[in-house]
Amino acid sequence: MYKTYGKRLFDVVLALLITLPALLLCLGCAIAIRLEGFGPAIFRQVRVGRHRQPFVLYKLRTMSVGTGDRASHEVSGAQITRVGQVLRRTKLDELPQLVNVLKGEMSFVGPRPCLASQTVLVEERGRRGVYVLRPGITGPAQLAGIDMSTPVELAEADAAYLERITLMGDLKSMVLTALGRGSGDAVIRA
Repeated sequence: MYKTYGKRLFDVVLALLITLPALLLCLGCAIAIRLEGFGPAIFRQVRVGRHRQPFVLYKLRTMSVGTGDRASHEVSGAQITRVGQVLRRTKLDELPQLVNVLKGEMSFVGPRPCLASQTVLVEERGRRGVYVLRPGITGPAQLAGIDMSTPVELAEADAAYLERITLMGDLKSMVLTALGRGSGDAVIRA
């Protein structure tokens, strides 16, 4: 029941409850980003969503302007700003994705959305039926430290999540993420 109807209801109610505090946090983070340098505070990138439909994902910008449209594991750690390091470590860079959740493009927990250029991952997820799910702000694969540089392993973890979705499992994933567990972000260390 939760997997079919409750997950979306849970996402919307929780997103509405935390929107105001999240907006205030985003404002403070945006000011810090702008004080560190030029460029937009909000990063927009087209990702692959539910049913393989593209959507625009929103995040607080953590990398230098001009880094390009690449996956994290293809980017050097030198391209992450000082403020960006803090935002990534605390997961605050994900707060603007509440917009994506409210629009129905994302869920709080699910497979992390990838770029269309990550063709192996897109195909592996497609073969396993993962695209019936909305992508998540966090997910079990991310918490297990499985990143997009290992597409087959990641798609297998996403498919395992699809088979065992529960409210308690999603709550656990959210708490572990809030506590700073997992990475799922293999930036090349400079």
